[in-house]
Amino acid sequence: MAMAAPTGSAALCGHLALLLLLLLAAPAALGYSFPQQHTMQYWARRLEQEIDGVMRIFGGVQQLRGIYNENRNLFEVKENVPRKLVEKVAGDIESLLAKKVRALKRLANAAEKFQKAHHWQDNIREEDIEYYDSKADTEYVSTDDPDGEEIEREKSNSLKLEFTDDANFKTKVNYSYAAVQIPTDIYKGSTVILNELNWTQALEDVFIENRKEDPSLLWQVFGSATGVTRYYPATPWRAPNKIDLYDVRRRPWYIQGASSPKDMVIIVDVSGSVSGLTLKLMKTSVYEMLDTLSDDDYVNVASFNEKAKPVSCFKHLVQANIRNKKVFKEDVQGMVAKGTTDYKAGFEYAFDQLQNSNITRANCNKMIMMFTDGGEDRVQDVFEKYNWPNKTVRVFTFSVGQHNYDVTPLQWMACANKGYYFEIPSIGAIRINTQEYLDVLGRPMVLAGNRAKQVQWTNVYQDALGLGLVVTGTLPVFNLTEDSSDRKNQLILGVMGIDVALNDIKKLTPRYNLGANGYVFAIDLNGYVLLHPNLQPQIINFREPVTLDFLDAELEDENKEEIRRSMIDGNDGQRFIKTLIKSLDEQYIDEVFRTYTWAPIKSTNYSLGLVLPPYSTYYIQANLSDQILQVKLPNIKMKDFEYLLPNSFESEGHVFIAPREYCKDLDLSDNNTEFLENFIALMEKVTPDSKQCDNFLLHNLILDTGITQQLVERVWKDQDLNTYSLLAVFAATDGGITRVFPNKAADDWEEEPEPFNASFYRRSLDNKGYIFKPPYRDARYRGLDLENNTIGILVSTAVELSIGGKTLKPAVVGVKLDLEAWAEKFKVLASNRTDRDQLGARRCDPSSSCEMDCEANNKDLICVLIDDGGFLVLSNQEDHWYQVGKFFSEVDANLMSALYNNSFYARKESYDFQSVCAPEAQSNTGAAPRGVFVPTVADLLNLAWWTSAAAWSLFQQFLYGLTYSSWFQTEDVTADSMEARETSCIMKQTQYYFSTVNATYNAIIDCGNCSRLFHAQRLANTNLLFVVADKPLCSQCESVKLLQAEVRAPPRDPNQCELVDRPRYRKGPHICFDYNATEDTSDCGRGASFAPSLGVLLSLQLLLLYSSASRHPLPPAACL
Repeated sequence: MAMAAPTGSAALCGHLALLLLLLLAAPAALGYSFPQQHTMQYWARRLEQEIDGVMRIFGGVQQLRGIYNENRNLFEVKENVPRKLVEKVAGDIESLLAKKVRALKRLANAAEKFQKAHHWQDNIREEDIEYYDSKADTEYVSTDDPDGEEIEREKSNSLKLEFTDDANFKTKVNYSYAAVQIPTDIYKGSTVILNELNWTQALEDVFIENRKEDPSLLWQVFGSATGVTRYYPATPWRAPNKIDLYDVRRRPWYIQGASSPKDMVIIVDVSGSVSGLTLKLMKTSVYEMLDTLSDDDYVNVASFNEKAKPVSCFKHLVQANIRNKKVFKEDVQGMVAKGTTDYKAGFEYAFDQLQNSNITRANCNKMIMMFTDGGEDRVQDVFEKYNWPNKTVRVFTFSVGQHNYDVTPLQWMACANKGYYFEIPSIGAIRINTQEYLDVLGRPMVLAGNRAKQVQWTNVYQDALGLGLVVTGTLPVFNLTEDSSDRKNQLILGVMGIDVALNDIKKLTPRYNLGANGYVFAIDLNGYVLLHPNLQPQIINFREPVTLDFLDAELEDENKEEIRRSMIDGNDGQRFIKTLIKSLDEQYIDEVFRTYTWAPIKSTNYSLGLVLPPYSTYYIQANLSDQILQVKLPNIKMKDFEYLLPNSFESEGHVFIAPREYCKDLDLSDNNTEFLENFIALMEKVTPDSKQCDNFLLHNLILDTGITQQLVERVWKDQDLNTYSLLAVFAATDGGITRVFPNKAADDWEEEPEPFNASFYRRSLDNKGYIFKPPYRDARYRGLDLENNTIGILVSTAVELSIGGKTLKPAVVGVKLDLEAWAEKFKVLASNRTDRDQLGARRCDPSSSCEMDCEANNKDLICVLIDDGGFLVLSNQEDHWYQVGKFFSEVDANLMSALYNNSFYARKESYDFQSVCAPEAQSNTGAAPRGVFVPTVADLLNLAWWTSAAAWSLFQQFLYGLTYSSWFQTEDVTADSMEARETSCIMKQTQYYFSTVNATYNAIIDCGNCSRLFHAQRLANTNLLFVVADKPLCSQCESVKLLQAEVRAPPRDPNQCELVDRPRYRKGPHICFDYNATEDTSDCGRGASFAPSLGVLLSLQLLLLYSSASRHPLPPAACL
């Protein structure tokens, strides 16, 4: 426990108490004592003066201000007017998306016209259809085969096309044709599929015409309700090296376009009759059902026997977002079968959930999905009480597994409540039967006609064909045919979609005139970001949308909550706020001021925002004509851009230029020297005012090249860096120049060549004074040999200009300290001697009466400089030197805890929802092959099971396994490669930062006989804390380490169960189609049966079991 020393005029007793503590803490018979407060304040002033002196001499802040003023005729100071910027960018994005909407509507109208004109053919044959099968030429390679032997998929009559590389699509395409993708579990030779292929072929001409009108169009896609996908331009399907599970009907954009939002309650029969394979089928069915829901939907899952109860901690409907669905999926696996069936308990629970109006929900389609193995009760009284006569809740019933129950009651329940009845006899029926309910929900949309043809824009997600992050405009396509009695068809044909790459939207937003810490962002009605510099998903997974909430992209506070709400409501506004931000390297927290400005993007469900710090209200725009570019600036011996050549580095310092798109023909390179040479070579061919170049970027780069070169001439060349123990001096600018002097120092320069992406640059702009940045070391770092390796510490500060009353910060300058030399200097400055004193002549020891200091008594005193993030910068302990850059709790946990407990540091915890982690070790319960059910002993002994469709489905999976040898692997699948390498996960981050505390502080760490005294003081005009403390005398003062390193969040952290009780504000789509009086509900489900040969199935099942067991031996628990 650390006890604080009181302050103020009424604290005399407190001072006396602390003095007594200080006296008691010193050994009784010793003459030396812990340094007094005024002594340590004197040391702190010496340190401040030394730092300030070095920065004044070598930083060149004043000189750089003068250079900018002298060259005032070469640039203008422009103003960023937030409201005008937001208005312009929102308008540009609206225009971009409007062009895509026009193409989308042409496609949807054409599709409806083509299908209406199509004549159904019962005897159609595959050879009658000409199309490009995108999977025909796909190579499936066994991951288990070291030779990578190709496995033939199946013969196809597909067209043979040639493809050419296309920069827009980042792959090979053919613009003359569209491609067709058919899910693996759909027979492409069926009559339904062949007729679908026949009429959709006419879409190719519309695809091509759309591209002629708008060459910037990316993927144009028609997703059919039959599962067929036709997309343009043609490109081979991106083959996974495991079985391809892609089905367009399960894509987020299709689900959003095919129906209005949903409130769904899933109830699962877990009575004793549900056991073994049937229960497993139910769990998997729920899992797949959840995947048909999007962020516009709400859901809850309950199990029932005699009573109903939720399977998870959620007591009411919750948003069907990724994290909530994950909780459901985990908890569904824990369902256990026991007791008797009571449908009434399950349905009453479900209706009560749907009638709860005190919670946030979709308030559109309402439905109950019941999974059961069968029963006799029709619970008509429940429907009469809750749902009739209006029938506002649809009931879908699923008969799961093989049984002899009468299914008539289940069919009646669905038909009497505008729903549908499905049978899931085997695993092969799950995917198709858990998604076909969308056709029923689409009926009111189709009957509503043009009113329901609303273009919707999706959340951000990963494109399955490699475009990266995209949003998709969707439009439903309706069946316009009529039957013999002139009744309108009520089936949805599918969804039309057009992709827009996020990068194309980003190109419309300003970047470099906003400065390093200004940015544009956009959110949707869920509050999820469409654009944001922190939107950086680390895993490519096309199966899930990228749902990063604005309040998770930034550090949440009340102001941002209100801004988010206003944006979702479609308002415009502006607010100047004080807020916390993370540094780019996520090690630090800064308290900053920002202006947020926002406005809706019309005709979309997006809203645009702009964030500007005060110093980015103005920016420099170089005004260099061709004549100026070709002549010398004052006192410069060659043209500016020639200072970028490597042959000038030895005399003028090494120059890194930011890898920006200065000109269209500029070849980018990760190697700075090569990039510079490419840049110079291009400048010899084009003028800086060329139309293929970005004049703003190029002129500012050339201006800053000359300005930083003058800094070399006026300041750096005349100074001896070694005298002050400096490894380097440097300057970085908004224009993209980073100049490091001398040239040899560039060999150890590890900062980003793009100043806007460099943590030191961005933090220097946001903080006053000198910002120290030690090299980051994690807890596992064991250090280097200092004799052969030099460690440098960056110290930087922003250059603030005031031109005509306009304040801006166009550059950052700094030095790189030699750690070892400055550690020695630090000991001297924090001591009681001058440079002329000899250490041995004035050592403070027990025989003398004096105060200890950091140099003479380094065996008794720990003296350190810690930065505002809690990282060690300098120490008087030589064994600390290799730990410079570590979080100080890793160095001295006891002392760091005392600093935190005495409010020198505050702590901020947050979560990164975009991380990737190695897959966690699987428990025995998950050892069975993924997607393959291994029968229990009871199943094997049951003759009826061997003749069931469940056994037949396992045979089907076995056939898949013969084709795709990796089918039986247990790993989780990811999007493109379907490999179990990395999975998305949540990481917990903890940062520390200075709290508002007095500049100086004394305290005692109370550990009984092992108590420690310490003194802490902030160094003025820096981000440093100077700490002097007793060395610990024994282990009794050991403390638990404060954690700073990012760690994987424990299960259920953050606690979703608590978060759903205070949901964030959101809005669903503004229009709902869940009812139409003319809807025909007579088609409400049918049964299915299949009776394969017993002998064949018995032989094949044994073969399946042998194959799966040989690949993955069952765990002991599964073998009992």
